[in-house]
Amino acid sequence: MDLATGAMGSLLLKLGKLLMEEYKLQTNVKEDVEYLKRELTSMYAALRKVGGMPRDQLDDQLKLWANEVRDLSFIMEDIVDKFLVRVEGAEPAIKPRKLKKLMKKMGNLFRKNKTHHEISDEIKDIKGRVKEAAERRDRYWVNDVVVNPVGSINVDPRLLALYKDQKELIGIDDSLNELTKMMCDGDGDACKQLKILSIFGFGGLGKTTLAKAVYDKLKPQFGCCAFVPVGRNPSLKKLLNDILFGIHKKKYTELDERELIDKLRELLENKRYLIVIDDIWDKRTWKLVKTALVCNNNGSRIITTTRILEVATMTSEVYKLKPLSLDLSKDLFHRRLSCGEIEWSNHLPAEVYNKILHKCGGVPLAIITIASLLVGKPVEVWSKVYTSIGFGHEENEDVENTRKILLFSYYDLPCYLKTCLLYLSIYPEDHLIDKDSLIWKWVAEGFIHEEPGIGLFEIGERYFNELVNKSMIMPVEIPHHGIITGCRVHDIMLDMICLLSKEENFVTVLDSNEKYTTSHCNAHRLAVDRRVQPLASISTSRVRSLNAMCGAEMLPSFSCFEVLRVLALEGPTNSCNPNYLEHVGKLVHLRHLKLASMGICEVPKEIGYLKFLVVLDLGRNSISELPESISRLSQLKCLNICETDIEVPCWIGNLTSLEELCLYKVDEQSNFVTEVGKLTELRKLRISNTLELWRDSERNAWEESVGKLNKIQVIDINHIGSFRIPGDESPWGRYALSPQLRVLRMAYGEPGLVARINPRLLPNLSHLELFVYTSELDVFGRFQELVTLKLCTWSALHHDTMGGAGAFPKLRVFKTEATIGSFLEGDMPILESLQFRVVAQSNDDGISFDFDFDSLRNLPLLQSVRVFLFAHPPEHKKAEEMVRRAIDMLPNRPSPRIHSYDIIINRSQTG
Repeated sequence: MDLATGAMGSLLLKLGKLLMEEYKLQTNVKEDVEYLKRELTSMYAALRKVGGMPRDQLDDQLKLWANEVRDLSFIMEDIVDKFLVRVEGAEPAIKPRKLKKLMKKMGNLFRKNKTHHEISDEIKDIKGRVKEAAERRDRYWVNDVVVNPVGSINVDPRLLALYKDQKELIGIDDSLNELTKMMCDGDGDACKQLKILSIFGFGGLGKTTLAKAVYDKLKPQFGCCAFVPVGRNPSLKKLLNDILFGIHKKKYTELDERELIDKLRELLENKRYLIVIDDIWDKRTWKLVKTALVCNNNGSRIITTTRILEVATMTSEVYKLKPLSLDLSKDLFHRRLSCGEIEWSNHLPAEVYNKILHKCGGVPLAIITIASLLVGKPVEVWSKVYTSIGFGHEENEDVENTRKILLFSYYDLPCYLKTCLLYLSIYPEDHLIDKDSLIWKWVAEGFIHEEPGIGLFEIGERYFNELVNKSMIMPVEIPHHGIITGCRVHDIMLDMICLLSKEENFVTVLDSNEKYTTSHCNAHRLAVDRRVQPLASISTSRVRSLNAMCGAEMLPSFSCFEVLRVLALEGPTNSCNPNYLEHVGKLVHLRHLKLASMGICEVPKEIGYLKFLVVLDLGRNSISELPESISRLSQLKCLNICETDIEVPCWIGNLTSLEELCLYKVDEQSNFVTEVGKLTELRKLRISNTLELWRDSERNAWEESVGKLNKIQVIDINHIGSFRIPGDESPWGRYALSPQLRVLRMAYGEPGLVARINPRLLPNLSHLELFVYTSELDVFGRFQELVTLKLCTWSALHHDTMGGAGAFPKLRVFKTEATIGSFLEGDMPILESLQFRVVAQSNDDGISFDFDFDSLRNLPLLQSVRVFLFAHPPEHKKAEEMVRRAIDMLPNRPSPRIHSYDIIINRSQTG
């Protein structure tokens, strides 16, 4: 399933399945299916070819043909799926009695016979439509399609940034000064070494403009200079010649690539050069260019710009360009407006004005674009203009240029990423998109392409990371935790996504009170925003996925959906629909079920009929029990009940396909610690409250079960009620943790576990929370991927050394309940968040601390400091003021959080 080919890929596999003997198709039906399979295979290839071309460079007839064939593929797959479900039948959750079983069997025989006749008629009808589409394919010469040459003569709008007057540049002074300093840093031999820096950011942030400003400022200091735009799919020969022309004012068209590289190296050998390579899109291009640029000791400098993080990190330094501040955004907005005839005044429609700036999000290109739409328009109509902002058919050069720049990024994506990106049109503006939920939706929609030996979720996670890497989405992480939990889409990018999605009939979005009309009847994916008026119970027979931000009472009943695969209700948390799931068993095609807080108290046993269900997320509902019929859902991969009151069922071990299990708590009476060992496909285990392990038998069973989870990557347990006395025998001596572990939050008193925490055994570990018995940090410093580290203890420990050369290379968050030694230069080099314990002591000179706060200057990226301050009661206030003042004096001004505790009685008071 993808954007370019619709359901054609999965349909062809199912047609092949239909031809198997077990389905006993009549001879004439089988011949029709064979014809369809042959013809559709050819169309599949044609669709892939058409899908690889920019849509705005395709002939209108081809667009119509591709849309029709994609639509046909969905209709056909729905027919085949209905047939397969009817023939194979839905397995009941509870075994019927013998008489009912016999009657049911006789009924099934009758229904299967009727079903064969129905599919025979439907396939004949579809065969006629496929023939028509095949004739049009031949008539339109689809197989010989080429890109419309008109698109190739358009001027790249990014060229305009190279020739802007310095007076026009707004908001780049700070960045310009920072980059100039970075380019000039170093003394003696260090200054003479080649320095390579990359400016990174998404399209429209002003990377080219900034790079050109730096280039113009530094150019007089260098013997030869060149500023060379690259772009997508560059010709290496042309690129090398452009560099040669920049430094030598001469091109060598007669030379091949190798000869051009040799010539360039010869010219740069003894030169102090400054070269800017603008807009690099792939690692291969940069590697080839880098081989041509001589690494001499003449103080040369190379600057690259890119919107691809993976490319940026191949240089020695990365400068992440940030959006403009609100004040600078206003300045640029006002200046663009002043170019027109509008007279600026202080009496602006404040609400719309603020909305406009918010929508722009500090992106210069977006500010210029939207301001250009308002030039010449009275402020009274700004509200109307704002509501119509988008990338539709505005006759405006700035809008057109913005569209092109964003489309460069979109057309550079492979087809599978285009599909996943356009799916984000189901979400409204400014929505925080949960990463795991999004990936599971991709899985249920069939967007993830299977690969041998890799789970679908893991592949989806790679897709997500690729979209982040290509600056199409903005990652969101829990502050000071270092774990990416979701993403946001910039409003301007979302406008483009929604436009493309609408053109492709990929997602149908119903905003506010928009009516569901006959024009929406062909919708395959329906996204419903918050509503006041309910949708009428009309036919939605072709809807495969429903994502709703409104209350469930606004939606049609389940009976309206015949082929629904994804049902995600993410609306308001105050809705009350306790019986909403009553007829959920009728949605026999359902793969994904996600509920908002709806006041549901019970899950009906009919849910066991959803034999294709992959994801069950019950949200924040007052459900206390799961029906045993769920234990028969053999394809269930994700079960999320961590916000409910559900006790872990005793049959949880039957769900052997589970990859992700999120629970609320596990009490002492549960057999979970034994059952979890049967879930050998488990990749993620999360317990949001407490796991009780007070008895030796429970601890031993838990540790034995965890040792069996060979595919586990995340063990995230908020609290474990347990403690083993040091010296007692531990099963961890016999079991090992999975080497695939990335996240381990399992802090409880277990000396045997600590011995298993070794970088050689756990090479991928990036997040660790552990109960420790010694103050040594050496072993943790050797984890090359460690991003967050939290150490819990019951005794007063002190960490003498905080790292050293090569230790903690990626650590961003360090939390400990111990006191710590001073930080030396090079310790924890990229640390952003620090939590530790400090003891204040009284002496003749006043109050002193067992920690040198001034040593925090050696943590250049530190953003937040949390201190557990222990002091004598009369000295709490003064000690806290001293700590706060010491932190405020640090050059990067990290935000302090100080918690005061009494040394004697250990009573907590927060300050």
